[in-house]
Amino acid sequence: MSKANPYAGLLDERPVEAVLTATPEVLRAVLAEIGDDVETRPAPGKWSAAEIACHLADTEMVFGFRLRQMLAEDNPAIQPFDQDKWAANYLGVSADQAAEVFAALRGWNLQLIETSLPAAAQRTATHPERGAFTFQSFVEMMAGHDLNHLAQLRKLADAPPLGTTGEE
Repeated sequence: MSKANPYAGLLDERPVEAVLTATPEVLRAVLAEIGDDVETRPAPGKWSAAEIACHLADTEMVFGFRLRQMLAEDNPAIQPFDQDKWAANYLGVSADQAAEVFAALRGWNLQLIETSLPAAAQRTATHPERGAFTFQSFVEMMAGHDLNHLAQLRKLADAPPLGTTGEE
């Protein structure tokens, strides 16, 4: 696992483009599977499925900005953000709304990625915590980020509602 891409191991040889393209529909499906428990936090301090969907929408916006910054500037410095502070604003945002925003932003970003690769693959940026990375490795990190959060959502889909044992 590289510092620049903490999700590299999650890709498991899966085609990056396929992961990025499939995520909006997979997100909608797993949120539907979770159903009425979508706003239930699995434990104190852990995000609900709705909050994870909001986080995915937020990060897709950030990812889009970073991709565009990498195309417009030579080796830009990437600004980090505090995801927990951003999450403080998720109250009242529905999982469906977040999934819709995510899907729209992902479509927009996919169009940019498809028209930029392979020519832009080696363009670089630097993150103060993760170091230097290329446009291609950033796209791969996006896919790994998707897989990480989809796995969290699948766990929530399989988990019994908070406060129950799951037995009848």
